[in-house]
Amino acid sequence: MIQVSNVEHEIQTLKQKIIAKVRHPFLSKFIPEPVIDEDKLMLLSSIMDDTALPEVKKEQYIITTMLVQVALDTHDLVTLTDEDEEQETVRSRQLTVLAGDYYSGMYYYLLSQLDDIPMIHTLASAIKDINEQKMELYYKDVGSFQEFMNGLRDIESLLIQRVASYVQRTTINDVAGEWLLTKKLLNEKKNIQNNGFSPLFDLLLKSPRTNTSYSQMMNTVENIIQKNMSRLEMTISQLPLHFNQLKSYVHSTLDDHNYTKQFAEEG
Repeated sequence: MIQVSNVEHEIQTLKQKIIAKVRHPFLSKFIPEPVIDEDKLMLLSSIMDDTALPEVKKEQYIITTMLVQVALDTHDLVTLTDEDEEQETVRSRQLTVLAGDYYSGMYYYLLSQLDDIPMIHTLASAIKDINEQKMELYYKDVGSFQEFMNGLRDIESLLIQRVASYVQRTTINDVAGEWLLTKKLLNEKKNIQNNGFSPLFDLLLKSPRTNTSYSQMMNTVENIIQKNMSRLEMTISQLPLHFNQLKSYVHSTLDDHNYTKQFAEEG
């Protein structure tokens, strides 16, 4: 079995390679470097490690998929920003759009080098569906709180799930959905605790159909997190043995958020 330290080293190595791809001297002067989502990186790495693909192709798939994620996340920084802005903020928004387009161009360039048309179609289809889901969530009134959560789960996990399906490793899909939604809610909750504001939750509060107050929303979010913990405990315990490192990673990061549910580990 691979030692945890080796897994952590592999994730950090991949992360540095992704950062090297997205680093641009002009953009770095005006906007922060993009944050690489280590949870999604860990899921992708676990998926690819379970395949018989050549090591070079595994790494190309991981880096390319994460570049897609970086581009999607960067465009979100524009979508979820207050529209009442100073001129300098407008310039920052314009540069952020440019950065998202730059990262998008990078993954298309890498895919062209990979010469893998089916993978290009897989990622392009995922991008289309994620963007459609974002349009529903950001610009239309959702019908209910649960509908909002379902849309958020799709936005967070669809890219990983499509790649998993492409390499025929769909056993990870349920875990990816529960885990990534839970981490998103934990992070947004942390934003509120630290900054008193969450742009994402603000969208929910502004929707007349959800009819919820701030305190009701936070109570509901906390209940969803707790329920997801229980479901995640069950789904992750059912993963095959070779996903034990992923189980340990999920358990460790939950401990960091002071959620101490113990996951059953096999082997």
